Amino acid sequence: MTTPHAPDDLNQPHDLVGIGIGPFNLSLAALADGVHGGIRAAFFDQNPSFEWHPGMLIEGAGLQVPFLADLVTLADPANPWSFLSYLRARERLYPFYFAERFHIQRAEYDAYCRWVSEQLPALHFGHQVDAVRWNPERGLYEVDFTQLDGEGEAEALGRTYTRNIALGVGTEPYIPDPLKPLVETPAVPVIHAADYLDHRERILAAEHITVIGSGQSGAEVFLDLLRARPAGAEKLHWLARTEAFAPMEYSKLGLEHFTPDYTHYFHALPEHVRGELLPRQWQLHKGIDADTIAAIHDELYRRTLHGGWPDAVLTPGVNVRTAGRVATTKVELHLEHTQQGARSRLTTDAVVLATGYRERPLDRILAGLDPYMRRDAATRPRVDEHHRLVLDPSVTGSVYVQNAERHSHGVGAPDLGLAAWRSATILNHLTGNEPYPLPRRTAFTSFGLDGQDRTRKVPAPRGLVPLTEVR
Repeated sequence: MTTPHAPDDLNQPHDLVGIGIGPFNLSLAALADGVHGGIRAAFFDQNPSFEWHPGMLIEGAGLQVPFLADLVTLADPANPWSFLSYLRARERLYPFYFAERFHIQRAEYDAYCRWVSEQLPALHFGHQVDAVRWNPERGLYEVDFTQLDGEGEAEALGRTYTRNIALGVGTEPYIPDPLKPLVETPAVPVIHAADYLDHRERILAAEHITVIGSGQSGAEVFLDLLRARPAGAEKLHWLARTEAFAPMEYSKLGLEHFTPDYTHYFHALPEHVRGELLPRQWQLHKGIDADTIAAIHDELYRRTLHGGWPDAVLTPGVNVRTAGRVATTKVELHLEHTQQGARSRLTTDAVVLATGYRERPLDRILAGLDPYMRRDAATRPRVDEHHRLVLDPSVTGSVYVQNAERHSHGVGAPDLGLAAWRSATILNHLTGNEPYPLPRRTAFTSFGLDGQDRTRKVPAPRGLVPLTEVR
């Protein structure tokens, strides 16, 4: 391993450094690529190439937002990095036109993002960001990183400087505490749905399989397993904590919760109101697509055509209290039904945890900024309306966050449909101009009684040096 150094293309201060290259920072990189006058940017990710939930790219699984929710279109429909541009480059525009699909498959969205990631020059895969610090003497952020080889081993250390940072480190699989010991012991397959495809054959080989979780991932895994098991010998359990296997809210006015208008409204609410509201909105983003529910019912119904019922048990309203191993080949789940107050035990040979994701902690990367960070009553970082961490006034550079601000900006924070809008908002603020003019109104619903301002302008960010002066 070499001593810290700055590669030739990273030794000049950047206007923007992105940490993480998932869909949201990829959107930011794509839109930054088109800003007139140029933005000196670099984006880092420890993975060797772009990947988006590879363990859940189940054959036939669809994206839950229309194809217009790509990386750029809702901010810049003529952008060369749009999904339609991808289809044109692949000579697939006419097949897509005749397919008449408004919703595309998840694997196709992944392929589109890979196409973009392979062409944008500002992306640096195989680079793990280790620390971020504010250098008051230079008025810049220092970003330390480790360059990784093809095997993921440290190859060299590096450092670069930047005026602004965009955090897009994404989420990580959530494992409930009672099940953590089981995941850590490999004798019986207990895996998170994020790794489903990597373990699918092993899971299918188990005599009895349990799926835990009632969201879209749980439904897709259950449906895939059901289709692969013989009729009358399915031996499947599907358990959910929610009171029902409920459809996702997908009405036209309901979807307006995923508009910039609602995001502005939510951000302006008192902190305690936001905290109380979020758990009640679970069906906006944690329910199941109606087509997937219908496909599950159709498959179950098909298996009753010759009499009898499929050997599949679907039980909502159940908590897993504790869990343990039976001998070395089985798992015992201790269950409690919340409405009945009844308790039971379930012995199974494999478990798939569709228990969702949590925002990845930022403490390690941002430890050097901790003295400057302002926090809310729950010790979470405060985030302003421009998606910036609220820092001490002595820090003149901005730290923008992507998909780490649900507590401040609402249920739309992880939604792909707001990716381009948020990226454009960040770039408008960063430049102090409006390279991407945004609509003043995006919803028919007026969410408050205060006559919300639909003519907001983009103020010049504090301490910004015009980009033309730093070339």
